[in-house]
Order: sequence, then C-alpha cells, then structure tokens
Amino acid sequence: MNRLADATSPYLLQHADNPVDWWPWTPEAFEEARRRDVPVLLSVGYSACHWCHVMAHESFEDEATAALMNEHFVNVKVDREERPDVDAVYMEAVQAATGQGGWPMTVFLTPDAEPFYFGTYFPPSPKHGMPSFPQVLEGVRSAWTDRRAEVDEVAGKIVKDLGERTPALGTSELPGEEDLAAALLGLTREYDAVHGGFGGAPKFPPSMALEFLLRHAARTGSEGALQMASDSCEAMARGGIYDQLGGGFARYSVDREWVVPHFEKMLYDNALLCRVYAHLWRATGSDLARRVALETADFMVRELRTSEGGFASALDADSEDAHGRHVEGAYYVWTPGQLREVLGEADAGLAQAYFGVTEEGTFEEGASVLQLPQDNGTVADAGQIESIRARLLAARAERPAPGRDDKVVAAWNGLAVAALAETGAYFDRPDLIERATEAADLLVRVHLDDAARLARTSRDGRVGPHAGVLEDYADVAEGFLALASVTGEGAWLDFAGFLLDHVLMRFAGEDGTLYDAADDAEKLIRRPQDPTDTATPSGWTAAAGALLSYSAHTGSAAHREAAEGALGVVKALGSRAPRFIGWGLAVAEAALDGPREVAVVGSASDPAARELWRTALLGTAPGAVVAFGTDGTEFPLLADRPTPAAYVCRRFVCAAPTTDTGVLGEQVGVRGQ
Repeated sequence: MNRLADATSPYLLQHADNPVDWWPWTPEAFEEARRRDVPVLLSVGYSACHWCHVMAHESFEDEATAALMNEHFVNVKVDREERPDVDAVYMEAVQAATGQGGWPMTVFLTPDAEPFYFGTYFPPSPKHGMPSFPQVLEGVRSAWTDRRAEVDEVAGKIVKDLGERTPALGTSELPGEEDLAAALLGLTREYDAVHGGFGGAPKFPPSMALEFLLRHAARTGSEGALQMASDSCEAMARGGIYDQLGGGFARYSVDREWVVPHFEKMLYDNALLCRVYAHLWRATGSDLARRVALETADFMVRELRTSEGGFASALDADSEDAHGRHVEGAYYVWTPGQLREVLGEADAGLAQAYFGVTEEGTFEEGASVLQLPQDNGTVADAGQIESIRARLLAARAERPAPGRDDKVVAAWNGLAVAALAETGAYFDRPDLIERATEAADLLVRVHLDDAARLARTSRDGRVGPHAGVLEDYADVAEGFLALASVTGEGAWLDFAGFLLDHVLMRFAGEDGTLYDAADDAEKLIRRPQDPTDTATPSGWTAAAGALLSYSAHTGSAAHREAAEGALGVVKALGSRAPRFIGWGLAVAEAALDGPREVAVVGSASDPAARELWRTALLGTAPGAVVAFGTDGTEFPLLADRPTPAAYVCRRFVCAAPTTDTGVLGEQVGVRGQ
C-alpha cells in the first residue's frame, strides 16, 4: 500500500501511484521495518530534480523492481525541501562515505535509522561502472540476511563517526578588517576574470558572495570588489542561465561561460539574485541591473506566486518537446527554424544574431539557449527587439510548460519577501511591496502558530506536518525586517522578534554555535549543524544577519551578542572558503560598519518626509536598518525623536538630525552623494 496520497509535498505526490509501497518519514515506518526485520530503503529527492524523475521512471514505476523493493525493504520517500534535517544528516553520511553526494539520494538504514550503504542515482541496468539498482537491492538484501553482524558493525561505526564530526567553528571572536580583506583576496584568486563568477564548470550563481562584494565595496571603497560583482552580474544576465524572454534564473550553468543552464528555476535563487541586482543598481545605477532585478521580480510574481499569496518552490527543468518526449530544456530552447516560424524570415535573422542562436545549436539537437552575446556586432532598434521578444514569449507560452512544485517553503518565501519589498521600494513599484506583504501575511496566518512556532511548508493554504528549521526562522525574520523598513509598519518588526526569540531559546548552542534543528525537534542520529552557505544562506549565517538587524532596531544586547557569537565561524572560514560563507561575510560587513541605524521621523502624507525615507532606503551602508513613522511604540528607533527629521546613529554615536536629503545621503552612502 502506497501511503503518500495525503502528502502536502508535490514531490511525494508524484510517487503516490508508484507500485512501490512507499511510506513517508514516520516512526511507524521504522516500527514496520523492525517488525518485519528488514532494512529501510530511504530515497530522498525533490520535485525539480531531473535525475530524480529519471530514476522514478526507470525503477520506481517498474513492476519488477517495485516487487523487489516491497518484498525486502520498507521504502521511505522524503522530499528534501520538506525535511532538510533528514536530508542533511544522511547527505553528510553519503559524502563522508563516498566523497560525493547529490540527488536522488539512496540510503539503506537499519530499523534504528542507522545508515550502512549509500548511493545516489542507480540505473536500471549496469553502465558506466555503476551497478544496476536491482543488483544493489539484491546485494543489500544478501548482506542483511547473511552478514548481519557486519552490517550492524558498519552502521554503528558510521553513526559513531558522524557523532564525532564537528564543523570547523574556530573562535567566537568577531571577524575584523583583516579577515574580510583576506576573504576578498581568496575570492579574487578564484574569480573567473574572463566569464565572471567563481571556479569552473558547473558554475553556480554566487549570489551571497556578490552581496559580500557589494557591501565590502560600500564600506571600503574597493573598486576591485565592485568590479567583480558588476562583471559577474552582467555575464550571468547576458548568459543562457538567465531567461532572456521571461526573466528569472536557472539553477546553474553546466559550463563556465554561463551558456547552457540546468533549466530548473528555484525560488531561492531568484529571490537572492533579484535582491543582488537591486543592490547593484543601488550602488552603480546600472540600467542592466535595474532591468534584471525587475524582470526577476516579475517572473517570481507571474510564474511562482500561488493563489494564497505565497510563492511556489520551483519550476521543473523538464517538459514535453514537439515530439511528446519529456526532456530537459524543451520549453526554453529555439532552433533557427522555430524562430522563422514565429517571426518570419527577416526578424528571425535578427533574432538569431541578437540572441546567439546558431545553425548547429548551443544545446542539443540543433537547438540553442537564448543569450545576449556582447561581441556579435548586431545593431537593432529597441522597439523591434521588444516586439521580437514579446512574440517569442507568446509563442513559448503555447508550449507544454514545465511542472511547478507549488508547496510554499517558509525560508524561501522569507527571502522572496525581502527581495520583492526592497525592489518595489527602490523602483517605485508598490505592487511588488503588496505581493511581499501578501506572502508575509500567508506566513503569519498559515505557518505561524499561537506560540510563534513556524511550520516548514504549506500547500493550497494547508499547513504541512513538519516543523520549521533554523533557516525558516532566520529567513522569515529577514523578510519581515525588510518589510518593516519599506512599509513603516512596526508589526513586522514584532513578528521578527517573536521568531528570533525562538532562535535564542531553541536553536542556540554554546559559544555562539547554532543548530539547524531545534532542541525539541525529532531526534535523528545526529543533530544537524552546518554553518556553510551553499545554495541559500545557512540557517546559522541567516540567523546572525537577522539577529544583528533586530538588535540595531531595538538596542537588544542579547540579540547583538548572539549575532556576534554566531559570526565567529566567519572568522574561521572566511579566508579559507569564502565562496561557501558568502552570506556570513556580508553579515560581518554589516557588523563592522555598525550597522547604521536610520530613524526617519515624519508622516507618510508629508512629501518631504517620504523623500527622506526613500533616501535612507537607497543607502549602501552595509546592513543599515531604517525605521519610518511618528510612533516610537512601533519602532524603538523613533522613540524620543519628536522633530520631523532623519537621524543616523552608528556604534552609539549619532549625527545631527537633518531634513536635507543630500546630507542624509552622505551619511548612509547613497550613490553620488
């Protein structure tokens, strides 16, 4: 019996009709394994994962393979996006045992949830040196039946080794000037001066490292840091990783030139990059940065927004092509013939040159990913290009669309709230601020219970069964804090405080350390704890940032001390692995700068006060917090400041109040002032 029909995860629901007797991750599954005296087969993936779909079609939909799984195992399916704690613990084991990891993740466990055999994707028949999945199943079954003592010994050793592994936490000392300069030097060494970004293929958008570079440039005036950020953003925006028709970024590029993406689009990537491009515009005035920030925001609202006001997790990489095959990238790529069919001969020729579409193709089967090559010499009228883009987008909309994982993940929606709120404020787009507010409202109504505990996910307005982890509390608090600054509504500051109280009470360890799972969460074989920033800010560094901002708003010493304690890991990792602690470095820049506290006292009906407010929001000072209004009960920064003016404070020292936007701009680092 397959038990996934009532799941809130679209990924689990994709497997609800498999002939495999899937269980969700529940105590009952492990009790069943104990009763039957069989191992647990744990399969972890996510909805937008290409190879997860491949393994599902090849193996989990195959009757013979399913029969083998059902006879000899209790089969547990986990959506890694719903249970990042389960995913993190067993991925750590996979990487420790094999030196690599990825999804789908396949782990065999004892009924006590102790892992003893690992892998990722297994093909249906042996190839490329990999055993077939049926061979793996038979091998594990044989070991369990004939060499049980050996299996138990291996499982016990793995759990013991995991328990002894601790992250390189270093010191609780706050990173200083030298540490951040060393991190910048480390990024410079890894920088791709030809194509932008860092490292080689596959190349991921380095959103958090870019945020660090922008903040470092704002604090120190480093032209090199600003140039690396600007050039990387331009290269990505011109590449195939960016959707040149509909806006938004794919997950990563398979090559170092940003030409061919892995086509899945994730909410978290687009939220983080939308914010980076908005901040790049704030620092430089770049028209390209402005366009990409707005197009990415519009993409999120148009294609990821749910009917309840939240934002869906992802769009699949795969969709049906013209021949009915389910293949990667079919929705996005174009052949010269397809361009001619939509545009006619003359405009197709222009589009082919303008978007870098070649006769041989830049992708597969003669198709090309649209780009904006810099050196093709094509001269085109802006109106003509806009017409071409609109017609291609309309034609693309007639193609079978990629699937959408429409579960709402709290953390990623927090990132989207921050990005949309700031982008709307910078570019006078109140509709984007409204969308951010609606998403924040959904998080409060659906995800937050009476004790201010967060649920990880919801779907169709129905809350999921899994508790929020550290990144949920931290990223949602970050979103609420950004929303408070751009709306002048102090209730969002209060909600952020409720969440951060949980961080202090339930996620904090000793000496500034933080855990990804709460102290009262389900006990796994190891309590997950990872400070490194990968696809998203780690819960650890995201919490440091939100705690720092909240302390700047409220003057809370406890929150400031917690933030500084958490930043000790940045001192330990910043110079050694700056690409993997980018958000931590960005938060450290804010701590080193103050962060500055800006109180704009005035009424929203007063144009002069609103102009001061806008100036404050456009400041590039790292991590500066902004309070606007007349009521000190909503924003502590406004208390005892009755005179309509702007007040900027930093490290317990305040500048003279001003009503001059030019003076305020100088105090907060507005470009050109």
